[in-house]
Amino acid sequence: MKTLVITKQNSVYEKPLTLVELPKPYPKDNEVLIKINCCALCHTDLHIIEGELPLKRNPIVLGHQVIGTVENKGINTCRLNAGDRVGVAWLNSTCGSCYFCKTGRENLCPDAKFTGYDVNGGLAEYITIGEDYVYPIPDGLSDVEAAPLLCAGIIGYRALKFTGVERGQRLGIYGFGASAHVTIQVASYQGMEVYVFSRGVEHRRLAARLGAVWTGVYDDEPEFKMDGSIIFTPTGDMVPVALENLQYGGTAVLAGIHMSDVPVLNYERHLYHEKVLRTVAASTRRDGIDLINIAAKVPIRTEVRLFGLNEANEAFVMLKKRKINGAAVLKIR
Repeated sequence: MKTLVITKQNSVYEKPLTLVELPKPYPKDNEVLIKINCCALCHTDLHIIEGELPLKRNPIVLGHQVIGTVENKGINTCRLNAGDRVGVAWLNSTCGSCYFCKTGRENLCPDAKFTGYDVNGGLAEYITIGEDYVYPIPDGLSDVEAAPLLCAGIIGYRALKFTGVERGQRLGIYGFGASAHVTIQVASYQGMEVYVFSRGVEHRRLAARLGAVWTGVYDDEPEFKMDGSIIFTPTGDMVPVALENLQYGGTAVLAGIHMSDVPVLNYERHLYHEKVLRTVAASTRRDGIDLINIAAKVPIRTEVRLFGLNEANEAFVMLKKRKINGAAVLKIR
């Protein structure tokens, strides 16, 4: 099967992804074999490529926002059948028996494995995965629309829940890439007023089109304080900015898997008055199920730019340069 792999971490400008032929995988007893139609790209992939996250498997097939159809299955599978259209996300497997798994926080499982990081991912023609970690995709979403929901959407949805912002309250969003452009649609659907901070002119225009009541650059000071905020940009300098723009008792959520160093915070300016600063670490299957269900109700419409497998290196360069408005999706077939 055609597959994109990396064997050495390097700048995306050096075109580190290589197109190779690998054997087609075969599903184990509890697994399904998925014929991949498309896979959305993520900043986590970029962090792995460029060494900001360690290379845990070499070579590795990246990609964890996969849409495809079930082609074959192991003898112990019972939920899915050949022909089902499904998605694969970042969370690939967990132990199921630790404290975190038993208390609804499987994303913190010490033995969790992640797609395109611990195991081969979706920048290929096929993938195998345990059927319990596969998401059925509703008919109302096309393949390329659904792909960005499988990480960008799920992480944004979990971060939005953590802010505690309710209908009629103000949500601040810092950075407006793939995750933010999904999250704003959920927030607007739930009746929140969304304020978007982004240095990209086209990103601010997209935010306004998707329902933002205010857009500005990071240095701008809005008229009102935010009841909660999400920082999507992996820039630690945004943390004190978001905290200063936060209402008393508000929560700022860091939604990335990697972030540059956070500057020294001033207790009175940034944290006092019961402000909360917290992170999001991956997500649970429940988050994914809930997000996919709400996506069909909103309905969420993702902005995508399509690339072929042989254009993956170019796509990651554009992602690094923030030249993608919405999400980048590799069309496998």
